[in-house]
Amino acid sequence: MLTVALVGADGAGKSTIGRKLQEIFPLPMKYVYMGVNLESSNLVLPTTRLLLEVKRARGQRPDITVPRDVYFQAQTRQKFTKRAAGGIKSALRLVNLIAEEWFRQLIVWYYMFRGYYVLFDRHFYFDYYDHDIADKNPKRPLSSRIHGFMLEKLYPKPDFVIFLDAPAEVLFARKPERTIEILESKRQEYIRLREVMKNYAVVDVSQPVDTVVRQVCELIVNFQQNKNGIYQQAE
Repeated sequence: MLTVALVGADGAGKSTIGRKLQEIFPLPMKYVYMGVNLESSNLVLPTTRLLLEVKRARGQRPDITVPRDVYFQAQTRQKFTKRAAGGIKSALRLVNLIAEEWFRQLIVWYYMFRGYYVLFDRHFYFDYYDHDIADKNPKRPLSSRIHGFMLEKLYPKPDFVIFLDAPAEVLFARKPERTIEILESKRQEYIRLREVMKNYAVVDVSQPVDTVVRQVCELIVNFQQNKNGIYQQAE
């Protein structure tokens, strides 16, 4: 069986394309959201669902990211008890994040055992790559180093990565939640993944959705038929 990750900046249409692809793919396929936005996830732990409700009630983003800069910049100004409490909260968030990631991977293994292809909408490894894996700064938070080590050394990576790409201006027009500068920065992060993943392809999502879905479907089928199991698009 095969695992495929659809990655791309906000506005690339990952969820829409993934759902449509699941409907037309010629073989049994399961769709799994592998990102940090809890409201987009179709599989979450009860503790993660509780975290979502707490963060929503406090007016925060509904995700499972571990706070980094705010806590670690402020801890030198806090009293010992407050630092200790902050450290415990950060550790608990990290434990829940890792548990959530492995919970979804267990579901993936279950689907594969039953004979399904698995399509990932995003993937934790790539979402955290720049900050928790590629960043080798020894002064970065311990939680970041632990999480990065787990993702890099232990967490399974998808067999095939398809980057859904479009100019930042196009992405912003579709989903104006981030600035054009941030969207372009995220695009560049995904472009750099070509150096990390041996099986990597790019699809222009400026095209009509049905065209994109057909191209993604063809890429997956061709990859599966590739005998040596290595795929890289020509420049």
